[in-house]
Amino acid sequence: MQQGLLIDMDGVIYNGETLIQGADTFIANLIRQDIPFAFMTNNSQRTSLEVTRKLKRLGIEVTKEHVYTSAMATGKFLGDQGHSGTAYVLGEGGLLTSLHENGITLVDTDPEFVVLGEGRNFTLEMVQRAVDMILAGAKFITTNRDPSPKKPGWNNLGIAATTAMIEEASGVKAFVIGKPSPVMMRSARKFLGLETAGTTVIGDTMETDIQGGVQMGYKTVLVLSGIASKERLGKYAFKPDLIVGSVDKLEFPLKWWDA
Repeated sequence: MQQGLLIDMDGVIYNGETLIQGADTFIANLIRQDIPFAFMTNNSQRTSLEVTRKLKRLGIEVTKEHVYTSAMATGKFLGDQGHSGTAYVLGEGGLLTSLHENGITLVDTDPEFVVLGEGRNFTLEMVQRAVDMILAGAKFITTNRDPSPKKPGWNNLGIAATTAMIEEASGVKAFVIGKPSPVMMRSARKFLGLETAGTTVIGDTMETDIQGGVQMGYKTVLVLSGIASKERLGKYAFKPDLIVGSVDKLEFPLKWWDA
């Protein structure tokens, strides 16, 4: 059975704009050994091409075929549902591009869907319009529910906060596409052409990457180069299959690849 990797980025490959030591060598080794992998990110702002350009600036050369975003998962979900409908979008380039590529028409009035992604370019007035549309019957979808890092100077309110604001104002719970939702976990695996038993998730966050992998029956690797800390792992009802300090500590084949 073919084995492959779904790899988170922030906290695994880089922290902000800084490459995590050894991450470039790790990816180069995957390419050299012809191990299938895709970067699986909840960020819906960037297109896959923009993601590859950022990685290139950090010294990692990959193609668009190595990137799977929550924006891509959102567009695919709506397309697979047979919808060629309309959407009012609070979001940016990656999300807008994916919806368009999957046959969704972007509108400013009477949409079938209100779709929320990350961004700083929409106003409170636009949020109010979205609430009114949901109250009028539009279905509410959010690309992910990642929280704000709650750091001084952070330049993005955070999609979890915006989602909660719209939910409270409309009384409608959002349908969430991104990690740890099975919607994205499954579509990312299919994007890479893997079976469930051949999929391993590498991430730095217990609540998204690891939880999502566990729920889907994937093998999971937690790295401690990002958010997670070993001291807090005991509070979770689930655990990763492997814990390493950073991706450069991983050795292939992974122990369960021989099973």
